[in-house]
Amino acid sequence: MLFNKVSYRRGLIEGIIIFAIGRLCSLISPFVFPDWTYVAAPMLFMALQYVIAPVWAAKRIVSTKRERLSKRFVVFGPLLAGFCLALDLIVSLALGLAVNPFGGVQQGPVLLRMLNPGSNHLNVGDFALTEVKTAITLLAFYTLAVICTRLAAGGFLRFTMPAGGNRVTL
Repeated sequence: MLFNKVSYRRGLIEGIIIFAIGRLCSLISPFVFPDWTYVAAPMLFMALQYVIAPVWAAKRIVSTKRERLSKRFVVFGPLLAGFCLALDLIVSLALGLAVNPFGGVQQGPVLLRMLNPGSNHLNVGDFALTEVKTAITLLAFYTLAVICTRLAAGGFLRFTMPAGGNRVTL
């Protein structure tokens, strides 16, 4: 396609921006949304974070005609996941953890919750466990999404039949 020709760096930046939009929107409580959007909006925010960001970034990067999956695309998934995890850590510390998509209220920045005793207190261990779960999820989803996107775009899902002179490519 005409608009799918961006550099590796720009693809990485676009993926981080899409993740950031989803992560910042996940700070909004689902109770704000009316009717059916109560369920749809948090699901869209999660899709932006975990699915759309790596697929969009990997799909838009230009590659040579014969390149399906090179070392740079194998590294792209974990690299994008690392940058998104760093952004998630900054947003969590400064603005707060993502709100539970099934309902919940934003309890504030993690730094303030760690320093203030009371009902909203958050242990360092609990926060670290939350971030480790996020890291594992991002690494797994982003690596898988980038590899599958590159293989699908490079002709991996095409096959030719029959093997004779009149070949049909599907």
